[in-house]
Amino acid sequence: MNEQKTSAAGRLAFIDWTRGLAAVVMIQGHTFDSFTRADLRPKGPFMLSQFFGGLPPAIFLFLTGITFAFLMHSREKQGETGWKRIVAALKRSRYLFLIAFLFRLQLYVFGFPTSPAGEILRVDILNCMGMAMLLFTPMAVFSTRERIKLCTILGFVIAGLSPVVSMIDPSGVPKLIHAYFFPSYNYFGFFPWASYLAFGMAAGSILRTVGKDGIERLMLWCLVIGLGLALTAQYFSNLPYSIYPKSEFWLNSPAQILIKLGTVLCLLSVAFLWVNYGAGNRWSFFRQLGTTSLIVYWVHIELVYGRWFGIWKEGLSVPQVLTFTAVLLVLMTFISLGQTRFRLLGQTGYRSIWQVFKPSPVPLPRRASGD
Repeated sequence: MNEQKTSAAGRLAFIDWTRGLAAVVMIQGHTFDSFTRADLRPKGPFMLSQFFGGLPPAIFLFLTGITFAFLMHSREKQGETGWKRIVAALKRSRYLFLIAFLFRLQLYVFGFPTSPAGEILRVDILNCMGMAMLLFTPMAVFSTRERIKLCTILGFVIAGLSPVVSMIDPSGVPKLIHAYFFPSYNYFGFFPWASYLAFGMAAGSILRTVGKDGIERLMLWCLVIGLGLALTAQYFSNLPYSIYPKSEFWLNSPAQILIKLGTVLCLLSVAFLWVNYGAGNRWSFFRQLGTTSLIVYWVHIELVYGRWFGIWKEGLSVPQVLTFTAVLLVLMTFISLGQTRFRLLGQTGYRSIWQVFKPSPVPLPRRASGD
């Protein structure tokens, strides 16, 4: 039984690896955004950084959808009633909302008195995850195979309705409701971002229905479907006409959503290939950050956007920003290792600071199962 669990964890380690890759891309994007000099922002390095920096939110939402589907599948296999499965899903949503509000509250307190109180209610990616999970909890009553079809349809519906929602007159909509549901460059609204979580739930359900011998074939199909989605969506996005009276590619375009979805599927396939046939059981930088992505996200946001390095805000050259990014990644790695090792050593006792922070030769704790 233990060997089977270890094998299953190894097959799904690519999920943590992909999450860690997204964390690295996110960190460099935020660092460039916070510290690059104003005169350098219209130039290549900054624009390239921000272009790639728009992908991590889609990855995080997609992978969260996978683990959310794992939770529903696990409860279903335990024979729980539909109501108990819904309650379990609601608890996961509650957890994300709690973390989101604590995160915003911490940023406000550390930035006091200059930070505006309204930032406490800012709709960040954690809030978007919590809201999407809350609204997707009815999926828990369906079987895993039924969720594949339903969540796929749900993802396409949310993506397709995003330009329509943007056309609604926001004058009569409360500000907080607008932030949670309407497409925005400043917030992570349900439209269109929740579509990635829905697609992730479909992918997670598929992963739970294929046997251990079928996951390699599934990853091959992910690569093929991902490339097909991205290329097809890119083609239609360049057509001179649209079914929508008004649509902005970077804000609410279904084509942009599908391009990112296709990219995420391709990344998952590459990650699976590398983790299972390249890296093996060796310690992995990306996987390490992926298993502790929440604390990495939390700490780096405070360091990058907080007052700690305010003297350098929008004042660094590209080489200086790259150096800051490298140092920050090293620090995040040590923090990640510290969290992992303190957790592992909790049962055996503390011995030395090196034992806490050295890369672990043993398999990392699983986060991908969601059970």
